[in-house]
Amino acid sequence: MPISNTYQPSAPTAKSGQGSAVSNREDLSNELAILAPEETPLLSLASKGKASSTYTEWTVDSLSAPVTTGVSEGSDVTSFSDKFADRARLGNYIQLMRRDYLVSNLQQAVTSVGPANIAQAEAKSMREIKRDIEATIASDKEMTVENGAGTPYGMRGLGKWIQSTAQATNPVPADYRTPSGSILSAAPTETTFNDVVGSIFSRNGEMNSLTLVANVALRKVVSGFTRATSAASSQTYHVNQDATSKAITFAVNLYDSDFGIVKIVNGNPSCMTASNGLGYVINPKYLGFNTLIPMGATRLENQGGGERGYIDVAGTLCVKHPQAHGKIAY
Repeated sequence: MPISNTYQPSAPTAKSGQGSAVSNREDLSNELAILAPEETPLLSLASKGKASSTYTEWTVDSLSAPVTTGVSEGSDVTSFSDKFADRARLGNYIQLMRRDYLVSNLQQAVTSVGPANIAQAEAKSMREIKRDIEATIASDKEMTVENGAGTPYGMRGLGKWIQSTAQATNPVPADYRTPSGSILSAAPTETTFNDVVGSIFSRNGEMNSLTLVANVALRKVVSGFTRATSAASSQTYHVNQDATSKAITFAVNLYDSDFGIVKIVNGNPSCMTASNGLGYVINPKYLGFNTLIPMGATRLENQGGGERGYIDVAGTLCVKHPQAHGKIAY
């Protein structure tokens, strides 16, 4: 017996018919899901400022070592010290970032999910460029200067700022480099992680709230803190929780160290792509992002194909005090 069903052919038949399936309406939700991580914790931690040149600079200074000896009664002042002799100038080049878009005239006219029009293309480009900035901040990228032959201005990433060794490009003076004790090249234990925080404290003497921005591999290691030791005794840390919530918490979001509280947040996995552990211990007080050209949209002439334009921003990372931060990379 003939029956109409959802799988009737939709292609024309010999009788020029297309079957019952051709009448079925599509079920397409108006909801659009973006299947990509968007958070930018490093950029969010940085204070925002303005740049006025392609090379942004700032100065650092230090105090002399404490003196415990006294001064003899009646002694005159016969020697003097230059209180600004230890000042140093640090800097970073700006980087111009751009995302373009084009939507045809027909696509702009039709009704679509999302929708897929010029306004949404513009908004999506803004979201993408924020991730571009985050990835550059989290990188080991060295600064570059425009040479007119294909090399653009490029800003230096945190991986280059937080290092204890001599630096060829825009060298940070030895007295202001991140000490080796603040850099960990192996998977952290509670002891070694506490050593990193202690090293940061020894340089600035501040019990500021630090933030560890960790990639997936490192976050897993930190969440294992205070559970079990690797010693032969295999000591285990026990935690009592209220069972009424019917939930067991294994995540470590705050680490209360001997030298201050460290907040643990997840880094964007698309921006911190190292296969092994990577994380930055950040003191937000000494991290900034200065913009020369604020993020904005520019629409270009429609030459017949459709609406087009681009989003751009020019800015740079300012690591105001390299000794105020730490790094874990293994």
